[in-house]
Amino acid sequence: MAADARDLLPEVERERLRSLVAADLTTADVLHADDYELVTPTGTVLTKSQYLASIGAGQLRYVTFEPVSPIAVRVVPGAAVLRYQAHIVIAEGEHTADFVCWHTDYYELRAQQWQAVWSQATRIP
Repeated sequence: MAADARDLLPEVERERLRSLVAADLTTADVLHADDYELVTPTGTVLTKSQYLASIGAGQLRYVTFEPVSPIAVRVVPGAAVLRYQAHIVIAEGEHTADFVCWHTDYYELRAQQWQAVWSQATRIP
């Protein structure tokens, strides 16, 4: 099971990132747990509803969100942690930011679906 998860989760994470860039809220909703929280590179904490609502409203728009390093995966029964460097280009209103960050995600297997529960991005200077 752990080996299967180590192989599967990098693709689940890439699918999650693609859904955020495409503002595909149907897919994003499935891949984020109801109690999901994001800690942004600026230290802001967003709930799932806040995060997806800002993407849906176009207030937060990912132009690019892609891994630029291998996705490392640590698995324990029913949970996993992913860590990688990501290139992010994000538009918020009139402002655009282009940066690389360390990205860490905590996933849980819920009802046979891997879902992101926590994410944190730390900007690399």
